[in-house]
Amino acid sequence: AIKRMEKSQPTLVGMDIAGKVVPGMKKKMVLHAGPPITWDRMCGPMRGAVIGGLIYEGLAKNEEEAVALASSGEIEFSPWHHHSGVGPMAGVATYSMPVFIVENTTYGNKAYCTMNEGLGKVLRYGAYDNEVIERLKWMEEVLYPVLRDTLKLSGPINLKNIIAQALQMGDECHNRNKAGTSLFIREIAPYMIETDYSPEIISSVLKFINNNDHFFLNLSMPAGKATTQVAEWIEGSTIVTTMARNGTDFGIRVSGLKEEWFVGPALQVKGLLFPGFTDDDANPDIGDSTITETAGYGGFAMGAAPAIVQFVGGTAKDALNFTLKMYEITYTENETYKIPYLNFRGTPTGIDIRKVIEKGIL
Repeated sequence: AIKRMEKSQPTLVGMDIAGKVVPGMKKKMVLHAGPPITWDRMCGPMRGAVIGGLIYEGLAKNEEEAVALASSGEIEFSPWHHHSGVGPMAGVATYSMPVFIVENTTYGNKAYCTMNEGLGKVLRYGAYDNEVIERLKWMEEVLYPVLRDTLKLSGPINLKNIIAQALQMGDECHNRNKAGTSLFIREIAPYMIETDYSPEIISSVLKFINNNDHFFLNLSMPAGKATTQVAEWIEGSTIVTTMARNGTDFGIRVSGLKEEWFVGPALQVKGLLFPGFTDDDANPDIGDSTITETAGYGGFAMGAAPAIVQFVGGTAKDALNFTLKMYEITYTENETYKIPYLNFRGTPTGIDIRKVIEKGIL
């Protein structure tokens, strides 16, 4: 399993509409983050994102209609992980949403993810007012075609190389993606200006990406999915291939145990809060973005990203210590992803459930 992950080459090969390329996608299906869940058990942010997704898709005109439809049984809710994809936070995706297509060129498998909306009032956090829907429509009608046509000119973009570089530039490619986003812009900008779109449209697209330091997250995540997919279903293997949360449950899947989910309650996150808020206001952990840690970066590479503590809390020493602790529960040190501060030691890669049980580290 580890050898297959190490040999993987996750590569951005194009974009398309989810309904056309995501395996098993249906018009009355809503994909979501985490293990399987029903409408009645969904947390507030997940429900809000579903409402927004149904309005965006034209299946409901307003909140009331969306709630009625979601609770009627007509909508099929399915985890992204059952469809070769991943979704950040609530992770809601519907039939018409554009997705990145990431191919593991070593093995030929593909993974999918929507584009990142930015921070603040966005669908993945459960917001669904007109501003949110209008932004999603702009992403579908402007951002998507420009990026799609740019990628046709640029050709495939190796995401593994970008992640490796970003880790040496202060990112960990989960909660900090400043370097990754910058490197991605450098890859696409020369080709974007060769497209037939007006300077105004190209400018709006580049400004949108430039103003969103998290844009690369929605590429690092499917890169992780395309990498861990090839480690699935290897008999006898105790390597974790999926970690995901839906705001209610936390679930894992293990290589040798095929598609079975092992599920427990999603836990509260200890993080930075806006003034006036307490931990009681926060939702339990949510999102598929832990695919990054599963693939050997993200939080496991916090030692490469000391500045991340300004976003997630703690100290730079805490970030380094967290990385060092993860070596105790992983199988190997990554051959490609290196941490400069640790004399370019490879990141801890391949969570082994035997070591987790032995060490008691969660």
